[in-house]
Amino acid sequence: MRNRADGFGWVSRTIHWLMAAGIIGALILGTVIADMKVNLSNLWLFGLHKSAGIALLALFVLRLGWHRLTPPPAPIAEGTPEWQLALAAGVHRGLYLLMGLVPLTGWAASGASGLDVVVFGGVTLPPLAPVSEAWEKGLFALHWGLTRLLIGLLALHVAGALYRHFIKRDRSLRRIIGG
Repeated sequence: MRNRADGFGWVSRTIHWLMAAGIIGALILGTVIADMKVNLSNLWLFGLHKSAGIALLALFVLRLGWHRLTPPPAPIAEGTPEWQLALAAGVHRGLYLLMGLVPLTGWAASGASGLDVVVFGGVTLPPLAPVSEAWEKGLFALHWGLTRLLIGLLALHVAGALYRHFIKRDRSLRRIIGG
């Protein structure tokens, strides 16, 4: 269950893969709805995207708490150049920052629109920003930009994991898949 010095416990692995699937799903759905005009026939898609974002935010908070209780193992440094370790650490820090900021900016932007932010089919969240067209546009632009940054960091993260698995042949990827 708990993380060990040489591997991730099943709780960390489950949270990691749930978040990976959820982030990819939210990114795909967000891309689909980005150019849609909101109307009664597609309103549920916007609610689904918001619900996914709030669920991911909750998983993110759970992940932070779990890693405080049982820290993740250190990266496998043996045979890895210092610049790669620094890049990996920066990518991870960026991913963690964006896992919090992307859903928060989406929530804030939605609230600034003046419409209730309703998730999970009936839970109304309090607004995080004042109702204002300027706030709405600015926050949605920030949400969009942070999302693009998240996509870039995810691509680097996946590329690094695949590089370490197939080229370096270390156990980095196996630790998050099987512990």
